[in-house]
Amino acid sequence: MSYRSHRLAEELKNEISAIIAQEVKDPRVGFATVTEVEVTPDLRRARVLVSVLGSPQEKQETFEALVRATGYIRRLIGARIRLRHTPELSFAYDDSIEHGDKMMRLLDEIRNEAQETTEP
Repeated sequence: MSYRSHRLAEELKNEISAIIAQEVKDPRVGFATVTEVEVTPDLRRARVLVSVLGSPQEKQETFEALVRATGYIRRLIGARIRLRHTPELSFAYDDSIEHGDKMMRLLDEIRNEAQETTEP
């Protein structure tokens, strides 16, 4: 990733996070967190990785709301960041936070089992 695309990805991540938190009025988007933004080398497209807390149904509803708000979010990005072309946004689910949480719980279980077997 070039310096310019990396810098744009970070700026997009910050702006999209702020827009989702403060400007998108749909309550279903409340538990969405932007974890990463990947920008193509030509800066025309951006893949926004989003982590969502909640049940599978709540996650699905959140993604539907994000897809519906994509044009609005892109328009605000265009007004806030000076670019020749505002990137096309696509949202993708990021399960890395859930995966990390699951791994931490498994490690805690292993640690507790090890302590139980070593205690007299």
